[in-house]
Amino acid sequence: MTRRHDLTDGQWAALEPLLPAPSGRGRPPKWSRRQLIDGIRWRIRTGAPWRDVPELYAPWSTVYGRFRRWQRDGTWAKILATLQAHADAAGKIGWTASVDSTISRAHQHAAGARRDGHLQKEPPGGVHSEPDGHALGRSRGGLTTKTHLVCEQGRKPLALLVTAGQRGDSPQFIP
Repeated sequence: MTRRHDLTDGQWAALEPLLPAPSGRGRPPKWSRRQLIDGIRWRIRTGAPWRDVPELYAPWSTVYGRFRRWQRDGTWAKILATLQAHADAAGKIGWTASVDSTISRAHQHAAGARRDGHLQKEPPGGVHSEPDGHALGRSRGGLTTKTHLVCEQGRKPLALLVTAGQRGDSPQFIP
């Protein structure tokens, strides 16, 4: 059964060749890649906790594990870059861009990260290193982080950058 926001056959046909090749080792997977990606998309779209991903897609730990593995090895970044290149070649991206940002208040305990973070079981980063100060900044509102987003004319996101809350938009244009 497919749901309203799951990938269509056309979208899956465009996405499937961009995915990394299966290793071929171990047991055959119980859940298809399409189910796992639909589960990841459901979680990202709704903003629900990982534990609330419907069993229709796969157990939440399996969905999260695939998301995290591909985040750490840079798969998601490669997929985005390839899809943007295809859209640009097809003339679907207008390069007149808009930049805006929003500030998010961090939890009061957000600054309590481990001093020996390299020793934790699963390091937070992936291909890209963690931002300086974990993108936490002090402002009048306390600990905040700022998300900068660049969109093209058709409202398609082109890039996203997370900085400390007191950082301005203009210095972030180049990165």
